[in-house]
Amino acid sequence: MNEPQHKWTEIIEARHSLFDLKLKEVWKYKDLVYMFVKRDFISSFKQTILGPIWFFINPIFTTITYLIVFGKIANLPTDGAPPLLFYLSGVTLWNYFSACLLGTSSTFVGNAGIFGRVYFPRLVTPLSIVISNLMRFGVQFLLIFNRLGILFY
Repeated sequence: MNEPQHKWTEIIEARHSLFDLKLKEVWKYKDLVYMFVKRDFISSFKQTILGPIWFFINPIFTTITYLIVFGKIANLPTDGAPPLLFYLSGVTLWNYFSACLLGTSSTFVGNAGIFGRVYFPRLVTPLSIVISNLMRFGVQFLLIFNRLGILFY
């Protein structure tokens, strides 16, 4: 029972690891990230009549709806936190997460024309969406800090 042992002649391996994001290359294209962020931010202002005020109106109306439905009708407790602050912070965090997830999931389909023409790191487009949504989050987070100032003074 002497079986011949086979030796592998070729080993197939990945050229790059999964977490090789090439951040140095993305850093070289930081101007392109800036241009994409500026494009996203400006296009969100041009699509509405209210412009930047919409960043405040949307979470406020959603928070008022949650206050009525969950606070008054369902009588759900907020464990000692002020209900307005509780719902406003939740809505703000959820809006950021939702916008980032939806924006980055469609970035490669939406920018397919750009990818075919010019070379740049593909990580630039989802990164620009996350940064532009982070700016919106910062604007909405100011609303929470404003609300905190009113509550404690």
